[in-house]
Amino acid sequence: MKLPAHYIIVLAALLAASCHTADTPEEATRPNIVFIIGDDISPEDIGAYGNRLVKTPYINQLAAGGLKFNNMFVTASSCSPSRSSILTGRYPHNTGAAELHTPLPGHLSYFPEQLKDAGYYTALLGKWHEGPETARAYDTLIAGIQHNGPGGEKQWINILKGRPTDQPFFFWLSPFDAHRNWDADSFHITHDPATEVWVPETLVDDEATRRDLASYYNEIGRLDHHIGLLQEALKEEGIDKNTIIIFTADNARAFPNSKTRLHDRGTKTPFIIYWPEGIKQSAIVEALVSTIDIAPTLLHIAGISPAETIQGKSFDTLLHNPAAPFRNYVFAEHNWHDYEAYERSVRTKDYLYIYNGRPQLDNGGPIDANQSPAAQSLKKAHKENRLTTLQKDIFTQPRQKEEFFVVATDSLQADNQIGNPTYAEQIQSLKDILRRWQEETGDTEPDNLTKDWYHRETGAALPRKDVRGEMPGSSKNAASIHQPGPF
Repeated sequence: MKLPAHYIIVLAALLAASCHTADTPEEATRPNIVFIIGDDISPEDIGAYGNRLVKTPYINQLAAGGLKFNNMFVTASSCSPSRSSILTGRYPHNTGAAELHTPLPGHLSYFPEQLKDAGYYTALLGKWHEGPETARAYDTLIAGIQHNGPGGEKQWINILKGRPTDQPFFFWLSPFDAHRNWDADSFHITHDPATEVWVPETLVDDEATRRDLASYYNEIGRLDHHIGLLQEALKEEGIDKNTIIIFTADNARAFPNSKTRLHDRGTKTPFIIYWPEGIKQSAIVEALVSTIDIAPTLLHIAGISPAETIQGKSFDTLLHNPAAPFRNYVFAEHNWHDYEAYERSVRTKDYLYIYNGRPQLDNGGPIDANQSPAAQSLKKAHKENRLTTLQKDIFTQPRQKEEFFVVATDSLQADNQIGNPTYAEQIQSLKDILRRWQEETGDTEPDNLTKDWYHRETGAALPRKDVRGEMPGSSKNAASIHQPGPF
């Protein structure tokens, strides 16, 4: 659920950092950076990625004038682990905060902190649940502001106009849109459930699901509206040309078979970078990229050497040569998010391999997804035996311990080829790569993982709620291991 009003935390006033002046004249020429991270948004639900029904004209404009990444992958389709991974440039189990709502330790470096130390004015507005230690990364931190927009969007222009003008700036803008529960249906950008939503193949196409999706689209439309206002304000300030705008999301839509999954429908995320002075021609980037690579890239652009704790690598070459290759592998993990889980995946250009350490458990998604109207429609249809194989996947119990998909011929990753001898060599190769990544990065599979906090069917809180088990990687002190694993 969205953060309650009592979570409002103001750690600094809007102009608290006005006394911090640039150290050198050269700092004024560094690009400003606006990092916008939407909440629970899949790429298929953005116009620039092919959805002709959702109303995202301003995000579409960013893509039309910049770079659109078709293969950007989060390290976890789970809110705070994903954000913590971006913030540190590290895999979730290497952050010490692999599970939902666990705070980052203080010994790690956060890339906005490096920007701040190098002369940037830094600010965070909106959702903030990476832990109290991260407050030091920002000159101004205003979190949980729902009365100024669901994620502080109505403060975006104020923070821009009130910034110190003798410094470059970095803004981490993290609206709650489009996190459940929905509250944008009365906003002036609305979608007709009957005609203006696309129902993914993983969901039942009925009235309840369409209404659910329309409300989700309305939140995306509201976010897009505020992005448009920010773009206009940057132009009014005369700084739009040398300001990098990034639009991305922390994980997939909060619907069954999306959020917390390690298939592409869970781990692929929208990623658009717009920078008139630095990106001279719009293009589509097909290279594999991980969100741990964002931190070193932005630091590189700002002329700052990444901290030794960062495991990602800069993809700045793609800004000038979008057709270049980058990663051979992207890795992701699924740890506790309302429910016990331990999954690991490795994705290449052609294949996806998933290991499931808890095959006895189903994966209907986190509580916000598995108790949604769309989930209720799936449950009803399941009882009536009218679901497709893909739709039934969330009810499968026990699950396969291993999955292997041929991406080129199975974009939905619905046909598990793990037992197909045709791919025996490729399967073994990815198993070896995944095992090597786990060993080099200190990943572990504890017996006493955090158990379910909620009933998987009803969503009711269980007696063991708030009891944590052993964090993956903790027994090997993975939060102090900086090896990145295979690239």
